[in-house]
Amino acid sequence: MTSAPPADEVTEPAAAPADWPHIARELADDLATDAVEREQAGRPPLDEVERLREAGLLTLLVPTAHGGGGADWPTAYAVVRILAAADGAVGHLLGSHYFLSHSPRFFAAPQQVARVERAFTAGRWYWGGGVASHEPPLTLTPTADGYLLDGHQRYGSGVGVADRLVVRAAVPGTGEPLAVLADPAHPGLVGGSGDDTFGQRLAAGGAVLFDSVPVAGDGVLGSLSADEGALSPFAGLAAPTARLVSAQVCLGVTEGLLGEVREHKRALSPLLQPLSAQLWPGGPPPPWPGGPPQDPSVLTAYGELAVTARAASALADQAVAALADGLARGEELDDEECAEIAVLASAAQAAAFRAAQEITTRALDAVGAPAALARHGLDRFWRDTRTHTLREPVAHRLREVGDYFLNGAHPVFSLPG
Repeated sequence: MTSAPPADEVTEPAAAPADWPHIARELADDLATDAVEREQAGRPPLDEVERLREAGLLTLLVPTAHGGGGADWPTAYAVVRILAAADGAVGHLLGSHYFLSHSPRFFAAPQQVARVERAFTAGRWYWGGGVASHEPPLTLTPTADGYLLDGHQRYGSGVGVADRLVVRAAVPGTGEPLAVLADPAHPGLVGGSGDDTFGQRLAAGGAVLFDSVPVAGDGVLGSLSADEGALSPFAGLAAPTARLVSAQVCLGVTEGLLGEVREHKRALSPLLQPLSAQLWPGGPPPPWPGGPPQDPSVLTAYGELAVTARAASALADQAVAALADGLARGEELDDEECAEIAVLASAAQAAAFRAAQEITTRALDAVGAPAALARHGLDRFWRDTRTHTLREPVAHRLREVGDYFLNGAHPVFSLPG
């Protein structure tokens, strides 16, 4: 549990906890067998989402009292990272789903959380959409029996395969942004076919048009206002929670590529040959008999990649531990504690993005010309990383970290795309 349980939540005898990382590894192994072919085909990820559903991973974060897996966020992050290593788009799909399906816990009243989560687990919904702060809010017009949702969302994650969408909307007059839960099956909702991106082809993201889509009263989850005092410190943890999802996706993709590159066991790449010539004017030393290549430039290059990955991973682990502590404090969390967690998550996201961009470029250099062959599919790691990181520039996170370091300024509440 990440907060005080809803009033109608009944405590039941605890069942033996599932080994979610083991379940994720089995699914990741399955996904890896045809990851290249599926990515190149670029079909909507209906089968991939069904595999997540059958494995029980969609409801992992929901308390057992509401029919879910009862796991915590560190476990969810580990699962996302495992799957992203096998298929970056599937890792992104699941990570976004975890944040969006958990959003009622941040913004809604306890009784509403209980109702939504029970319906969620009964239907085993996949959640898509997005509540990014830079996204112009949709219009939410009150009616006699609820609301009507209108407008255009430029980008939402998983919208092409979602059973429910969480979007950002505002009531005319006040302009206050709200998190809203909508059913994409309504005929007034158009789109979700997926953007024509060079990466994250299986993330089923894209634009959505809402034309008088009905929303029940329970569909309004709560405020997303960045105004000071509008949200509790606990609700403010929604932003670092989402940022660490992005960090785990990038770290997973990076680990997946490094594993692929290691399996190729290539010798010097053309990019590293000039360095080898400087170190060994007479030519690189031959491989040790029966052993791997011993050229120092190759070993150094792989060592640098490994250090970069481990450093970013260690910072992400530190941020995840801090977030878990903050979530456990619930409504006792104060503003300063929330700010420290938010800044640490921003630092972790920036480090993960930088590491992923560097590694997915340099690792291909280390493989050399064979990395360009389509049958290997190594380019998908680079394309997935760049597509993901382009939506959330690192500069914004670095400014937050710098302002907090120099001035003690708390980051403004801002949700990523």
